Amino acid sequence: MPQQVPIEAYEVLIARGHKNIRALHKSTFEFTKDSNVTLQGDCILGVKLDKAVADLSHEFKNAIKRDTAIVIIVLEVGELKDVVLARGSSKLILEDDKRVVVRRSGFIGKETLAIEANKAAKDIDRRLVEKLRDNNVEIVIHIYVLNLTKIIAFTAHEGLNLVKKL
Repeated sequence: MPQQVPIEAYEVLIARGHKNIRALHKSTFEFTKDSNVTLQGDCILGVKLDKAVADLSHEFKNAIKRDTAIVIIVLEVGELKDVVLARGSSKLILEDDKRVVVRRSGFIGKETLAIEANKAAKDIDRRLVEKLRDNNVEIVIHIYVLNLTKIIAFTAHEGLNLVKKL
């Protein structure tokens, strides 16, 4: 039976919905500790965030601040889920005490959690976004960090085991 790919670090964040969430931004998505969002904040997916990037654990920050870090973000609202893939970077700052931002580009600011994501706000499942327009809705953000080097080594090892069995 195959083993699971090792997870380097994991964090869970919780935010709330807001009536002004539009999720139309083409290059980022964001969660904020602020309790309000204007219609101009079209990258925001959640407010009243419980942890910003500065609040993440030391272990998590060390894992995501590697150029080999693969980041898997699972957005969960009730029974709906969406998954975003991104990269970490040794250049991440992780010092913003109000926000978490995921970017399609390689730009890094103090609020940036991950870069080169496969989705921005406009790409998030619209059923999930619709639910986020309710102030009483909670979004759970699961963030997994994997190490690409270990994934490759793991895959090679599993492949060798499979060949030995044949």
